[in-house]
Amino acid sequence: MSTSLMNPSEAPSTVPPPRKARKLPGWAVGLLAVVGAITLLATTSYLTGVAQLTSAGTIQTAVGLALPILLAGLGGLWAERAGVVNIGLEGMMILGTWGAAWAGYQWGPWPALIAAIVFGALGGLLHAVATVTFGVNHIVSGVAINLLGAGVTKYLSTLLFEPVSNNPRESPAVPKFDTYSAAGLTDWLAELEQQQRVGVSDVAGILRGLLTGVSPLVMIAAALVVASYLILWKTRFGLRLRSVGENPVASESLGVNVYLYKYAAVLISGALAGIAGATLVLNPGQPGYLEGQTNGRGYIGLAAMIFGNWRPGGLLGGAALFGYADGLQLRSGGATFMSLIYGSVLLVGAVVIWQLWKRRWIAALGGAVAAVALYAIYFSVEEVPSQLTTYAPHLVTLVVLAVASQRLRMPAADGEVYRRG
Repeated sequence: MSTSLMNPSEAPSTVPPPRKARKLPGWAVGLLAVVGAITLLATTSYLTGVAQLTSAGTIQTAVGLALPILLAGLGGLWAERAGVVNIGLEGMMILGTWGAAWAGYQWGPWPALIAAIVFGALGGLLHAVATVTFGVNHIVSGVAINLLGAGVTKYLSTLLFEPVSNNPRESPAVPKFDTYSAAGLTDWLAELEQQQRVGVSDVAGILRGLLTGVSPLVMIAAALVVASYLILWKTRFGLRLRSVGENPVASESLGVNVYLYKYAAVLISGALAGIAGATLVLNPGQPGYLEGQTNGRGYIGLAAMIFGNWRPGGLLGGAALFGYADGLQLRSGGATFMSLIYGSVLLVGAVVIWQLWKRRWIAALGGAVAAVALYAIYFSVEEVPSQLTTYAPHLVTLVVLAVASQRLRMPAADGEVYRRG
């Protein structure tokens, strides 16, 4: 009998491997983000004395302004998840606004919505034919559709709207959707908001703004966000569509019809952009179609989609941010907009503390410098000039994309020209 001596260092380890930290589910992250945003706004409102930050009127205006951005971004999400960059969202929105006005003043809001979907989908079909079938560069095709949408609607307005409205740039008045409010609940929330209690009144104002004057378009947009998530992430169709955007060659080898899924995604993208255009015509406050009324919202929707990391939940947050910045400057002007800069100082300060806790010294130093610079602006400037507040959503877009660019991951085959075989 032979025995072998084993070096203790060579003995198998009985120490279990360290456990990986469990990530929070997406809904929990979103809930924490909402709570953090409300806390930040309430704190800023209390420290600056600006109640408009969380007033019901500001939130209601922000919802209306965020709606077309959200729907346009959702259209971009569908296309880019299938690997097609859709810069043409602006042009498809323009087609949707004209289609909604043309059908709306004749037959009412619901036919207007259907017409907007059809006109937007036609723009998507054109983009799909150019990019998927003929292999045209996605950016070139999108820019061409933006120019074509503006030109076609200008011609059609001169042909059909001018004899009725006596203005080639404007349609006749279009009937609007009815709006709904939770009367008893909103009255109670209004009483809480007027009491100006720290935190409580802020939450009451936000909830009252979300529950007052709700249009069917808001309900449709919320349903489309949920449906997009469920379809793209929880169904076989969505899995195949996303695989086309990640690796179309591998998808084809598994029997997926890549062309069919790309066409379906871009058609849905155009239809959603058409609905985004319809919100500019069918929401209260707009008489109907007006030339140039999209005002770059298709591009901002695309930025909101990128900010949301090509996911519906993140897109919703990005659209809310851009709509809120636009609504605040429309409701209150430059003086109130300065309070957002103060809120930014608080936010950056929280980020600096987080970076210090993680021992990321360089990032913490950079955040501290940014916080000092923002506070210097807040301390030295009494009111932001109106020329700058008009472009608040665009400035917010640039800042947010610059900050969020480090954590983004686009679909691997996004923008690539695909050829079968």
